[in-house]
Amino acid sequence: MEYGTDSHWLNKERFVTYSRVFFLVYFILAIGVIAHSNLVKADGFPVWFDFAVFWSASKVTLLGHATDAYNLDKLHAVLHTLHPEINKGSYGWFYPPSYLLLISQLARVSFLHAYLIFMSISLAAYALVVRRICTTPQALWALAGFSGIWDNLLTGQNGFLTAAIAGGALLLLDKRPVLAGILAGLLSIKPQLAVLFPVAFIASGSWKALIAAACSSVISILGASALLGGDTLIAWFQSLDLARVFLEIGGTNFWMRMPTVFASTHLLGAPKILSYVLHLTVSSAVLVSVWMIWRRCKEPMLRNAALATGTLLISPYILIYDLTWLALPIAWFGRYAMEWGWQRGEREVLIAAWFLPAVMLILAHYVTVQIAPWVILLLLYTIWRRAINGHCQR
Repeated sequence: MEYGTDSHWLNKERFVTYSRVFFLVYFILAIGVIAHSNLVKADGFPVWFDFAVFWSASKVTLLGHATDAYNLDKLHAVLHTLHPEINKGSYGWFYPPSYLLLISQLARVSFLHAYLIFMSISLAAYALVVRRICTTPQALWALAGFSGIWDNLLTGQNGFLTAAIAGGALLLLDKRPVLAGILAGLLSIKPQLAVLFPVAFIASGSWKALIAAACSSVISILGASALLGGDTLIAWFQSLDLARVFLEIGGTNFWMRMPTVFASTHLLGAPKILSYVLHLTVSSAVLVSVWMIWRRCKEPMLRNAALATGTLLISPYILIYDLTWLALPIAWFGRYAMEWGWQRGEREVLIAAWFLPAVMLILAHYVTVQIAPWVILLLLYTIWRRAINGHCQR
């Protein structure tokens, strides 16, 4: 069934129109936010705060004190030169030495120039990966109208980078497993996003990729530690406890931006231990589901869509900018359904995922309900239904 040849409300023409309309809406909103931001006036709306952390970590590293990135007082001393109003309790550096090394040269140029360089390169890589997944001309319009990219741009985060690495690894897996494994190992810059890759590789018997990923991960972290100083590795491990504290006591505004079962249940008033238990229960079920899909299904598009979707449900420490990953399963599953025909409700699920980053914030702000993990679970179920229930046709 060709996409757009049936009478469904989301046919090809409407799909392109909606994408262009929402791109225009988000573009105008972004201009409005920047016009009233702290980039234009001192008391304006804060933007690029997360990138300010990257730039500040780079600054202290270039001064020869890489471990200072993990020291809140010293990191915030630099952050305050960019954003004097920043709250010390809201931002920290929890990344491993490999990511610190990657961004270590950003502060050689001004904050604005560093932002433009980092975001341009990572966005280009992200768009290239999505375009390789779904080769239809409409793919980039769908990406431009995807609300997930706009939050990442306004916060200055690394969602484009991690999604590009993950998507690139999965695209290369069948033909170049060693290179795919090396890329997967580089996701150790954000370890909570790499958990399902070894699970998938083992389930599918992709041993070359698994070994390459393990080597890439270890070499990148230890190599970066050697270059920056061995104490950075220790400092990173120590910072993880502070990240846990941020997760547990971050408050409503923080949890509203976390598309996780932990945040969703905590926002509803569940105690910390119950929120952890519920999150662990769901993430365990997700892990088993991804294992089974990669074990039984031979269709790469469904496998890859499941892994990218499941990744967003594994760790309790996932934030809204990580939802840039949703473009990957939307593209893979959309391409699969365009080739093999749509089933009832599938397009609606993809549209819900496409709108999710924007909608989750609006709902969480006005009714203090976090719907994101449940929408992502619905997307995973939609993929599961195809992959397991006799619809994997290759």
